[in-house]
Amino acid sequence: MSFSVVGSVVAILRGRRAGYLDAVLDVVVEAGIRSLEITLDTPGALDAIRRAGSRYGPEVTVGAGTVRTVSDVDAAVDAGARFLVSPHTDPALFARVRELGAAYLPGALTPSEIVAAWTAGAAAVKLFPARVGGPRYIREPLSDIPIVPTGGVSAENAAEWLAAGAVAVGVGGSLIGDALDGGDLGALSARATAIMKAVAG
Repeated sequence: MSFSVVGSVVAILRGRRAGYLDAVLDVVVEAGIRSLEITLDTPGALDAIRRAGSRYGPEVTVGAGTVRTVSDVDAAVDAGARFLVSPHTDPALFARVRELGAAYLPGALTPSEIVAAWTAGAAAVKLFPARVGGPRYIREPLSDIPIVPTGGVSAENAAEWLAAGAVAVGVGGSLIGDALDGGDLGALSARATAIMKAVAG
């Protein structure tokens, strides 16, 4: 399955508690972000994926992150995740995701890892941690592979990543901040609005 992102931003939600997830999701979606990655190591992640899919409908693409096992794949797809993101590349996960018809974004860092993941059938490849190489890392030798840099992406450099050829950017801590721990939702809204303006040019 192909992977497409409206607005070129994937909001990555990873938290230590479940109580603020829905409120944070609402703020992010209200700001215009339409692709949401809820990591499975967040308490209540599967229920949050179900609720988000029901609340936002097809206009918002909800996926699962930190998918590490075949059972993770099964649980995430059963909850309604439309794309699955891993910190690594695993042939067993490729096989199961392909059977279930979801989009798979495996994690990779080196050129060899990125090419291997793409050749194996990734919908796109998660470059992680992106801060290691910066946007110039993907500009030339990997320009034909759909890459989603994650880890070190912010409103200050998101546009540079897209200009270098990334199909989208994954933004976690620099966007979410402390909102999942009960932090200021107004500040979250401002950060989300800023990154959407940045990628809009």
